[in-house]
Amino acid sequence: MLSINKASERDHLVIALNGEVDASNSVELDEVIQEAIAENAHKILLDGSELEYISSAGLGVFMSYLEDFNEKQVTFVIFGLNEKILNVFHILGLDQLISIKNTREEAEQALYEA
Repeated sequence: MLSINKASERDHLVIALNGEVDASNSVELDEVIQEAIAENAHKILLDGSELEYISSAGLGVFMSYLEDFNEKQVTFVIFGLNEKILNVFHILGLDQLISIKNTREEAEQALYEA
């Protein structure tokens, strides 16, 4: 089960994930990110503090947008991942490709340093 909430704050978009991202619902995550890019969001925070699980399909969604983020100059920062999920990002080397911060404050700061 996954719920996704979007909220515009100041000059950035916050996408909050709650639950599990797997093959059955990764399309929803894909659509939300695609929509954000289409709406010219240049600063996106992804709140993973309520994310309990992410499958390879979910990770693939993030990987599929790396080039788009670069081309469209989108700053994308993930924060709040639990240790188990953070470890998955680390093992796959995604923490080298995607900015991942521990807290919302650190993530917001990273938006403006990019």
